[in-house]
Amino acid sequence: MRTRTLLAAGLMAASCAATPVIGDDTKPVLQGIEEPMADRRPTELEIHDHVRVDDYFWLRDDDREDPEVLAHLERENAWFEQEMAHTKALQDTLYSEMTGRLDPDESSVPYEDDGWWYYYRYEPGKEYPVYARRKGTMEADEIVLVDANQRAEGHDYYDLGNLEVSDDHRYVAIAEDTLSRRIHDIRILDTQTGEYLPEVIGNAAASLAWSADGRYLFYLDKHPETLLAYRLMRHERGTDPAEDVLVYEEADNTFYNAVWRSRSGDWLMLGHGNTDTTEVQLLAADDPLGSFEPFLPRKTGHEYEVDDAGGRFFIRTNWEAENFRVMQATRETASDTSKWKELVAHREDAMVRDLLAFDDWLVLEERTDGLRKVRALALDGSVDRYLEANEEAYVMWLSTNPRTDTQTLRYGFSSLVTPGQIWDVDLATGQTTLMKADRVLGDFDSANYRTGRRMVTARDGVSVPVSLAWHKDTKLDGSAPALQYAYGSYGASTDPWFRNSVISLLDRGFVYAIAHIRGGQELGRQWYEQGRLMHKMNTFTDFIDVTRALQSERVIDPERTYALGGSAGGLLMGVVVNLSPELYDGVIAAVPFVDIVTTMLDDSIPLTTGEYREWGNPNEKDAYEYMLSYSPYDNVSAQDYPNLLVTTGLHDSQVQYFEPAKWVARLRERRTDDNRLLMRVNLEAGHGGASGRYRQYEETAQEFAFIIDLAGIEQ
Repeated sequence: MRTRTLLAAGLMAASCAATPVIGDDTKPVLQGIEEPMADRRPTELEIHDHVRVDDYFWLRDDDREDPEVLAHLERENAWFEQEMAHTKALQDTLYSEMTGRLDPDESSVPYEDDGWWYYYRYEPGKEYPVYARRKGTMEADEIVLVDANQRAEGHDYYDLGNLEVSDDHRYVAIAEDTLSRRIHDIRILDTQTGEYLPEVIGNAAASLAWSADGRYLFYLDKHPETLLAYRLMRHERGTDPAEDVLVYEEADNTFYNAVWRSRSGDWLMLGHGNTDTTEVQLLAADDPLGSFEPFLPRKTGHEYEVDDAGGRFFIRTNWEAENFRVMQATRETASDTSKWKELVAHREDAMVRDLLAFDDWLVLEERTDGLRKVRALALDGSVDRYLEANEEAYVMWLSTNPRTDTQTLRYGFSSLVTPGQIWDVDLATGQTTLMKADRVLGDFDSANYRTGRRMVTARDGVSVPVSLAWHKDTKLDGSAPALQYAYGSYGASTDPWFRNSVISLLDRGFVYAIAHIRGGQELGRQWYEQGRLMHKMNTFTDFIDVTRALQSERVIDPERTYALGGSAGGLLMGVVVNLSPELYDGVIAAVPFVDIVTTMLDDSIPLTTGEYREWGNPNEKDAYEYMLSYSPYDNVSAQDYPNLLVTTGLHDSQVQYFEPAKWVARLRERRTDDNRLLMRVNLEAGHGGASGRYRQYEETAQEFAFIIDLAGIEQ
């Protein structure tokens, strides 16, 4: 028995009126539409005997129905369209380039499960994948399970958040989001009849798990206000969802929750986690009416995760191991850490990122020297090897491995200039087989590009890694425009993946740089610890110091340096332009988390309480003052800012639209420059922007056109 997540194989307004006239400085002369200036309506916000005045608090509308607010957002879109109209031909060219590189017949590498071969594929010109299977061999007739293109019809936004197949392969449960707020409807397909069962479960998270008999489906109900997935429910197939049974309710609203089936198929697993504490509860998959019991009860500061194979449990844990180690236990010894057996010891120079357990093998994802590598160990101690790579900056990952009774591992490989590859490796011999290399159409050739890594010394003496990509004809002599990207929060590392869209920048002479700043975990757990809570400022100064170094060392052009970050990376952008605006000609802040203090003081907003251990709890005075010292919205001042493009989605549940809307309004009020300040509001989408394989590139083309135009580069 294996995981049943087929989807895991596949996973990742108003317009302008007048035509602008281009002046000598390539900046449009305004015609017909004036820059939207929001009304100032002061609201006093007081805590810790300190009063903040928020002139734009009124832009918050939780129902997304206030005519005045919507009209303001539409004016922002109209302004964006007018100011970007002169780049329309460039946008079209970029869109054609990016979508032209896509393989119209792209499909996943099929995987076998109980004699069924599962995969997804795209049809030429279609936005969404088709999920399908074949019986016995890949030469058998195709059986389409879900055509996401058909499911998306009639919806401005569509996302198939999960797809889980029952053990007998008859029933398929799907979770669909048509609003872009990560609120899903769950439906069950009977593959024998080809019809969906009558019941529809609403207001759900995407995580799903079947019981072994396929009679019960476990899912998570969402809180109506905070949108936290907090109640585990048990649904009996074929019954009214109103009769679903509450199995568990999370009382601590700082924890996120998820449910899944273990890879062995023996267990239903209920996971709980916040920034630095996790817990896993277990229920035998063949005992669905039983109770979930903790594998090991949660303890503040202890993070662990569990995989099982061959009747044994393998635990990735930070117990007495900051960079994590791997332990082994049985169900009987699980609750007593003194009885755990160490399999992989803690190392200062490597962090265990993930693990997969097999009957005879243990496979780890590790971070060593800032790179994501794969390590295979035989449980009898006869083999311990890293899979090989032939590039300086790259990423490896564990791909779809549903079975535990095998010695074949499927993994992936990519770099900034190497499209994704899927490999199978015989763990015993080390023999590798290329199963798929992503096709990039057009005139793309990896040989035309270069990639490398540099270490930059930050202001406190710490060395920060930087991954670089450029065209072989681009000289790193200080003359090349550059786009610098980073995220730097939640311990999420920014790996050097291949990005189709970035090739359009490299072909125009740009250098693309990823700053692996503190707040991620590229250099181990300490790298994260040094970039959160009361050390968060390191994240921002690292990014600035990388920019200064690349400019001063004449790697990139100081006059044509651009920056990009999204979500928490958008917070990064907001802080950077307050602290060092002179370093950047232009900045793109995508769905930026820029009103951090106000948001983290409001526990009704999704994600707030679960992130106190990331940012701090501003109800505590010290945390409030520290967060206030860098909050982008609270620190907008009367100074020159770079050219700015800010993006948001009206239905964003992660970073509410009113944060960037308020930030842009305050920037318009206080800035002393006449640079471009644009905001694009996707009135149909949320945090991830437009859905669809092709549509997503419309927004990317707009963003890249913004900086290419600023850099003075023609088509």
